[in-house]
Amino acid sequence: MKVAIVDDEQDMRQSISQWLTLSGFETETYASAEDALKSIGSDFGGVVVTDVKMPGMDGVTFLKRLMAQDSGLPVILITGHGDVPMAVEAMRIGAYDFLEKPFNPDRMTELAKKASQQRRMTLDNRALRRELSDGKAVMKKLIGSSPEMERLREDILDLGQADGHVLIDGETGTGKTLVAHALHAVGPRASKKFISISCSAWSEEHLAQKLFGPDPNDALPLVEEARGGTLCLEDIEALPNALQARLLTFINEQETPPQTRIIAICNEHTQGKTLEDSLRPDLFFRLSAMTIICPPLRARGEDILTLFNRMSETFAEEYGCDAPQVTAQEAAQLLQAPWPGNVRQLVNIAERAVLQNRRGSGSITSLLMADNEATGPTMTTEGKPLKEYVEAFERMLIDNTMRRHKGSISAVMDELCLPRRTLNEKMAKYGLSRSDYL
Repeated sequence: MKVAIVDDEQDMRQSISQWLTLSGFETETYASAEDALKSIGSDFGGVVVTDVKMPGMDGVTFLKRLMAQDSGLPVILITGHGDVPMAVEAMRIGAYDFLEKPFNPDRMTELAKKASQQRRMTLDNRALRRELSDGKAVMKKLIGSSPEMERLREDILDLGQADGHVLIDGETGTGKTLVAHALHAVGPRASKKFISISCSAWSEEHLAQKLFGPDPNDALPLVEEARGGTLCLEDIEALPNALQARLLTFINEQETPPQTRIIAICNEHTQGKTLEDSLRPDLFFRLSAMTIICPPLRARGEDILTLFNRMSETFAEEYGCDAPQVTAQEAAQLLQAPWPGNVRQLVNIAERAVLQNRRGSGSITSLLMADNEATGPTMTTEGKPLKEYVEAFERMLIDNTMRRHKGSISAVMDELCLPRRTLNEKMAKYGLSRSDYL
């Protein structure tokens, strides 16, 4: 992570730079705030350390300029003894922290590390928000070629263009939050705000303040902050009755089309009860006029193998090792598992399989058996024709081999002992294209 050091005294600049470089940071030094502003933009990938008293633009003015272009940038101020009141005021403006001269270099390193972690998180969140506002990128995350996933993508594209409120339902771990982001990203509101809040994460009082105001911190109520965009209410089943009435009033008072689109997500059904039992009938019917049901993983057929392969490849790259090779028996077990935790559970097993493979021990079968102890039967009671298992394994094998050889047809033919014509026919049959692997 970078640290930009701004100080008019050369010895101080070099001293701080040398110390932080030894601590593992990449440093940039500037003799004035004016010079630093030419290089530090809104997505500067690091932290700023600046003296307060400098000729020309002082540290506090410099801080204000930085905060105006990026309020999430951590700025650490270096102050003299008499500047402490000024530094406290700078903290109110948005400074990350301040060090009083003479300061302990270890304290400087500690602050720089903490500020860097915060900066990395801020930039990661921004990148995620940008990605989630890109309709094409979000839709690519909805992996799978099963009829259920094809239908889900079509529903998202259709309802994304509409203005009505939407209810998203489905079992836990099926990707309902991702679907909500996709609905926003593929529609005309994509350039506007997408704001999400969990109805189960706050007390009724705090949830009321956040949604409808007045907020004790003078923040804009979320129903207003999301105006023109989308307000996503996760765990809608946990919304208290009094707030259901207020939400219904807000919906009814909006113009047509609504200024704020509501996407409600149901994340848990009480046994023996439906969402309709948990919400006021009038609110339920307003929200459920457009409904998307996310399919459970066990109903998605060979998507299970596709997802497992993609996730294990991702984790293998992250951990710097090879992804596990799935045997025919393991492929059949993956296809037959009931997956009560759905995609979230599959991701967890894929990561554990990669870690096991890195250690050279364990198997996918053992992971499924371990999950069985906590979640129930290892296999579903619904059998499938042998032909389906064979075809799913064959598709996975060709897909894995194509990925490993980066689309080299000759290498795949050699490894799988297939003639060119047979390989081409099977790739066409399974919807695999060489261009996807190059």
